[in-house]
Amino acid sequence: MKTKLWAGAAALALVQALACQAHAEAAAAEAAATAVDEIVVLGRGETRQVQTVSGEELALEMPGASPLKLVDKLPNVNLQSADPFGSYEWSARISIRSFNQSQLGFTLDDVPLGDMTYGNHNGLHISRAIAGENVGSVELAQGAGALDTASANNLGGSLKYVSRAPSAEFGGQVAATAGSDNTYRGFVRLDSGELPTGLRSYVSYSYNTADKWKGDGKQKHQQVNFKAVQPIGEGSLTGWLNWSKRRENDYQDMSLAMLDRLGSNWDNISGDWDLIVRIAEIANNRGETGVTPAHPELGTTYPAPIVSADDAYYNAAGLRDDLIGAVTLDLPVAEVFKFRATLYGHNDEGQGLWGTPYVPSPNYGQAGATTNDAPISIRTTEYDLSRYGLVGSGTLELGAHSINAGVWYEDNEFNQARRYYGLNRSAPQRSFLDMQSNPFRTDWEYDFSTTTWQFHIQDTWTVTEALTLNAGFKSLSVENEGRTVFARTASLEKNGTIKAEKNFLPQAGVRYELNPDSELFAAYSRNMRAFPSSGTSGPFSSTKAGFDAIRDNLKPEISDTFEAGWRFRTGDFQGVLAAYHVKFKDRLFSVPVGSGIVGNPSALSNVGGVTAKGFEAVGTWNFAENWSLFGSYAYNDSTYDDDTFDGNGALVARTAGKTTVDTPKHLLKGELGYDDGAFFGRVSVSHLSKRYFTYENDQSVPSQTVADLAVGYRFSGSPMLEGLEAQVNVSNLFDEDYISTINSNGFPLRGDSQTLLPGAPRQVFFTLRKSF
Repeated sequence: MKTKLWAGAAALALVQALACQAHAEAAAAEAAATAVDEIVVLGRGETRQVQTVSGEELALEMPGASPLKLVDKLPNVNLQSADPFGSYEWSARISIRSFNQSQLGFTLDDVPLGDMTYGNHNGLHISRAIAGENVGSVELAQGAGALDTASANNLGGSLKYVSRAPSAEFGGQVAATAGSDNTYRGFVRLDSGELPTGLRSYVSYSYNTADKWKGDGKQKHQQVNFKAVQPIGEGSLTGWLNWSKRRENDYQDMSLAMLDRLGSNWDNISGDWDLIVRIAEIANNRGETGVTPAHPELGTTYPAPIVSADDAYYNAAGLRDDLIGAVTLDLPVAEVFKFRATLYGHNDEGQGLWGTPYVPSPNYGQAGATTNDAPISIRTTEYDLSRYGLVGSGTLELGAHSINAGVWYEDNEFNQARRYYGLNRSAPQRSFLDMQSNPFRTDWEYDFSTTTWQFHIQDTWTVTEALTLNAGFKSLSVENEGRTVFARTASLEKNGTIKAEKNFLPQAGVRYELNPDSELFAAYSRNMRAFPSSGTSGPFSSTKAGFDAIRDNLKPEISDTFEAGWRFRTGDFQGVLAAYHVKFKDRLFSVPVGSGIVGNPSALSNVGGVTAKGFEAVGTWNFAENWSLFGSYAYNDSTYDDDTFDGNGALVARTAGKTTVDTPKHLLKGELGYDDGAFFGRVSVSHLSKRYFTYENDQSVPSQTVADLAVGYRFSGSPMLEGLEAQVNVSNLFDEDYISTINSNGFPLRGDSQTLLPGAPRQVFFTLRKSF
């Protein structure tokens, strides 16, 4: 009840702030709006709920922070990560209006990034796609994503990132960061300036390294970004190429019982090999792993406080190498017609590693063996992705009508495998931060081919200066083909094709300008999510019998989104009030079976719908010279419409009327900023109400309130000092002990589960940057 009262008071305060500015002078309003719009644009002129954030905003975050941090403060955005940067991919999760990450659309300079899940089968995470310093802006659509978004996942909204343009002047930037847990980051960027042909370009390199904030391990990342723009008459030819190499040791997944018994600082036992070997042997002696024990003399009693082999694994890691690039031709063909086409390609190689006691190394228990004889091995999920595509569109201006049509095509070849690598009992001879080779066992290997076609057409009709109508539709067809390269057992074989196709996915919107400072908007959209081509998610993650049973009758997920709102600005204040109603049907339900490290096949079926409705408010107020206040509040009521039944009609879970998992009812964000040109700073606070992590709502994590601080100074007075900045960032300012990610191993039907990750404690970082 207190949370609801607080949230209601916050919304009322937002409206009162508007009212107190109602009679400000028009000149002040124009100047304030211009200043605000440089950082946050609250969708002015759009028929949908849209906000755009400048990449400059990311400069106040910890250097190395994920570009997802740009939208974290916007209404109904729930961003969680076990690290302070938001870039640790095993834990990074973003949800919007109850839709999770795999149900959102992500693009960079028109290029699709796929569903951005950890084992991504059709793209890559935005943190690997571009360095934060090179982000120009991001547009967030909470519901009705733009029709031209190249995404087969955007049921519940989209994020469209745009990289910064090369500077017209020769120059660059150098930055260095140091901080908690041996964090070090270096960044350098060089702009060519405008050359005689008009060509502008830049190239940048960044290097991050940090110890985990608990346990033993490193998290490293290197990136190279290149971009060039060549003017062609009134148009341009743009090319960019980005390379990324990420190496991350993982944190131990926790359950509520583990957190209560072991504490939030518990982690993988990567620094004590003898102890982890002893734990694995005891698990064998107890019969927990199904492995014949080789050393029964070690007994069956775990060393306190450990009570299970799943309490602590030896190590885990995520390794990803990416190369992604595109060429875009943007060309006015005539005064009334503009053409834009982007050709792109992306290659990814990755491995997800886990030290598993459930599969021993091949020589375990053999007399006289001294190599590959440990009671554990390295289990990997391996990824090899190669995709290319084309995104093209044309816009025709016919009087009051602006007609836009376009096409997106992508061919995606994805290889995925589950393999095991041996370890020596005396000491592990393999590093978890290296790509593994020479496996002793392969459980399965699949080749997937995914062909995507999307066509859209829309008309934006300026009926009068005050009234704008927008209407159109898209057709989306995604065909997934799976081929078994190798399967250790017949039940793991999966061969065949499944297709998701909808030829008419409409969208419509209206905007009415009440006056130059006030407008109403409303929109409707229908969207479809295609099936994943993956052995670990979607229809291909089931057994052979399971896949054969669902391939002909499984339906893709569909969402219908209605939203309406009011945008306004008065004096030094601008804001948005909006409401929405979403019907989500043919929900796909996948039940994780056993602990995540075992990797059992999941069960998948359509299980009914979800109804989500809510309210959003966001505002920015420049209440005094050099001072600004930003706030957003969202109320979300999202529930399952039906109980959950399996494909045979048997009741699986009583979910009707239950709140959707990982959906806080209340999200409240606030930010106080100061900038006088020299001194600058910001304190931000985020509050989320409790979140359920079981479908039957019998387990949840409590509410959380987390604050961050950034303060800095810009030097001046001499050529050496011009462009020099010093900045201090403090994450989790009040050292809140809270649970961040709540689905690292999926959501269970009911009961406790090892699928939680605590958030990082307070950490401090210092940065020096020099622009020239």
